[in-house]
Order: sequence, then structure tokens, then C-alpha cells
Amino acid sequence: MAPAEPNALPFRQKGDVPVFPEERPGWGGYIEWEEYPEKKKKAAEILKQYDFPVPPEYQFEPMPKTNPMLEGVRWKQYHYAMGPTLKDLPDISWKYVQKEKSPDMIHVLQFPYNGEPPRERLVETEITRNSDHFVRNHGGIPEIDPEKYFLDIGGLVNNPKRITLKELQDESIFPRQTSTVTLQCSGTRRIEQIRQYPGDGDELINAPWGEGAIATARWTGVSLKKVLKYCGGLKEDGKHLEFYGADTYFKKGQVSNYVVSVPARKVKVNEVLLAWEMNGEPLPHIHGYPLRVVVMGYIGARSCKWLYKIKAIPHESDGVVQKKEYLYYTPQIGKHNANYSNGFSIQTMPVSSAIMTPLDQEQIIHDGKIRMRGWAYSGSGWPVRVEVSGDGGSIWYEVPFENMSTKYFHAWRTWWIDLPVDAEGWLEACVRCWDDALNTQPTYVRSAWNWDLHVTSSCHRVRIYSINKSKPATARRLKQVEEAGISLIPITHPLEIDLETDEEYNAVMEKRKWRDPVE
Repeated sequence: MAPAEPNALPFRQKGDVPVFPEERPGWGGYIEWEEYPEKKKKAAEILKQYDFPVPPEYQFEPMPKTNPMLEGVRWKQYHYAMGPTLKDLPDISWKYVQKEKSPDMIHVLQFPYNGEPPRERLVETEITRNSDHFVRNHGGIPEIDPEKYFLDIGGLVNNPKRITLKELQDESIFPRQTSTVTLQCSGTRRIEQIRQYPGDGDELINAPWGEGAIATARWTGVSLKKVLKYCGGLKEDGKHLEFYGADTYFKKGQVSNYVVSVPARKVKVNEVLLAWEMNGEPLPHIHGYPLRVVVMGYIGARSCKWLYKIKAIPHESDGVVQKKEYLYYTPQIGKHNANYSNGFSIQTMPVSSAIMTPLDQEQIIHDGKIRMRGWAYSGSGWPVRVEVSGDGGSIWYEVPFENMSTKYFHAWRTWWIDLPVDAEGWLEACVRCWDDALNTQPTYVRSAWNWDLHVTSSCHRVRIYSINKSKPATARRLKQVEEAGISLIPITHPLEIDLETDEEYNAVMEKRKWRDPVE
């Protein structure tokens, strides 16, 4: 087996360069796989010729302290092997990262691109800046000319139609809708599961996300309900809507387009939007330009990007992403006994929350209160209460309602609290959320562990080192180090001054009656 990154061997073409032409003019990087089984078969035969790098080990070994954390070498090589239509997508995709995302993004995986913003900045505003919105891509970024774009609506609808982007944006045909919606990746906070209980190690599906794989935007487009009405509505057996994305996805030696589905009931209550604007600006390429799906309350994986087809079907999609990815297993299911059929499909996101500042293992000098900021979210409702504990979960303090952001039906709430902290030394702070149906979070990561490391919905915990300057002894030490021109932080660096003078030591020991007992 070929070595994993960072020691992966360079890609070397085997045999003739394959040609899988772009399906449509003006649709760069888009190969149609779903309509052509023989094309899929040919691609599988090509992939079989190669000894691709194995997945990198990032769970039982320390996480790389690089940015990007992981490169995605084997995913790049899958694209190289498919010939000219896909071979440049890794470079094209990285170009869009550099153009459309903040320069200090945490690049969890370079390709397919997965990235989140710095923790503290994410919760500065209730609406996430486009440049800071997390990205969770499954393939390369197609380059689609909006003038040549169209969307096919078919399957179990009464009047199948082909609709251009210009027609979708024509308000005389479709009423425009803007909704404030939070999207969350099921991998949010996965790093907590990895650190304690490793699981499946696919660097794409099981990418080592932190707390930033969640964001909120104002999405503008048209409700899919209105589009289906324009197509004469669903036939009786049309129970699910299947979405097709123009990116290419690889799974166990097979290729496909990105295909997922949602139940028709989500559409009927106007919770599925076809969006072309994000926060009042044209949809960024990296987020699905020119058109994407936004499914409210569901796992982000259902919000298909680079949408080119919607198909009404009688049951959930047979597509590989819907059937074989984003499955939630019981704790006794693992590599030894996992099947696609014994995990349930993740759809509605559960109650979750996170402390974004302070960071884990931060050392904090304070006066009896520590300011904490974070987010709280529920896919099936909305956050009503957020509680924070400074002692690992015994005593909880409610975040004042005036310290929580706007209460949207389909979005998170950011929050802050000045948490009372008397104790010093290492403490464990944690947060939990209650939604409108009184749903809350499991207490510990172990309760939420599952083989694919999805949906880390347990109470989020951060370890902080408390230095309380309202304590007289601590105040004296802080004055000492200030006069010496040094710092207490980091605590791991030994102090460069004596802890006390001989006179001070003797005076205290005299009061303590020295160290040995009276015989």
C-alpha cells in the first residue's frame, strides 16, 4: 500500500490519459456520472489501476500543527486520475479559498476544501461574514457560467421543467424569499471525540473539525415549494426530493455526483430554499455558485451545492452520500460490525452549543469573573436557555436573556456571560443549551460517541487555568512579576524570581511550627 501523506508518492499517470468531457458548455469541472452507468464503470476500472495513498493517521498520532492541517493528497490523486476535466480542480478550488475566504481560516483539509474561522471571531456577530462562513466541500469546485445555467426538475412531478437562473430570479414567476438560517456540519466538534475515543478515519468524511463548523447567513432565493407548484406539484408517490450537485464524489473506488435527498414534508412547510444570494451578495463560488439548496434545521450535507437537478422520488435517495455516509451508529457498532443498514441517517440536527472563548487550556488572569462567549443551536426548534458551569457541571449559571442574540426560528443564538469564578488552578468550564421543546445535551463526550464521529452534541468543555487577582496572595505575586518585568503566563515557564525571601519563609514556618510533628 502506498504511504500516506505527508510521505505520499507523487502521482504518476498509468496508461493513456482518460477523457471524460464536461457535460455542458460553460460548466467547467462538471462530469455527469449518474446518467451514464458505463462511464461510472470505466472510471472505476481506471481507479483500480492505482495504488493510491492510504488515509493519514491523525487520531492515534498527534494532529499535525500545520495549516492546512491535512492536505488531502489521495483525493487530489483521484481527481488527477480522471483526466483533464478534473485534474486541475484541486488548484482551482484552492484559488477560490484564497480569494473568497479569510486569510486566517483554519484549513482542516486543503482538498476537498474543509475550513472554519478562528474561534473568537465566529461569535462576534450573529450573522456570519461570508469570508468567515465554514466550508465543507466533498469534491472540487465547478466553474459554472450563470448565463448558461439551468435547473432540471423531474421525476414524480406532474410537469417536468427546465428552468434558467434568470427565470428563477424573475419575481413575476417566483416570489423571492430571504431567510436567516444556520448551517451546521455533522462533524462540528469532532476533535473532542477523536481526542478521547478515536473512530473511523477517513480524512474527508471524518475531518477533524473544531467548534467552528457552524455559521449563520441570510440566504435569498425561492422556496422549493413554489418551484414544485410551478411544475404542477408532486405526483402521489413523490415522497422525497433528490438533489444533484455538479461536483464529483469518490467512495471506495467508485465515482458519482453529489446526490442527497430530503422528505417532501420539509418542502411543504417552506423549509427548503434554492438560494443564489448569501448575505445580500451573489453566492460565493466556494459555497455553490450560482445556485445551491439550503435545508433548514437539517445536517449541512443535505444543502447541496452547485445544484443542477431536482428529482421527485418515492423514497430516500440511493445516492452514495445519502445511503452510505452521515450515518449514526450505536456505541457498540464499529469497524468490526458496521453496515450501512445498521446506522440511521442523520437529518435534523440536535441541540448543541460551544464555548468559543476562552479557548481550551487558556490561562486567564481575572478579578472573580471570566467572560465567556459562544453559540447555541437546535435544528428542531430554537435555543431558549443557555447555561454555563465553571466546575464541570455541578453548578450552572443561566446566560441572561439580554446577552443572547436574536431568536430566529431556524438559526443559532450567540451568547456571552461574565461567569463567577472564585477558585484558582485548573477548572473545567462547560455549556449546555435548552431548546423550546426542553431538549438538552448529553453530559459527556462518551455519551455521544459513535463510530463515524458525527454530531458531537454533548456539553462542550474547556479547561482553563484560573488566576484570581482578587485573592491577596495572587495579587502579591502579580505585583512581584510586574515589578520584575516578567509574566505569569505561560504557567509552564518557571518563575525567574525567588518565590519568597528567607525572612518571609522563616516567619511563615515559625507560625506553622515547622514541618516535622512534635514527638
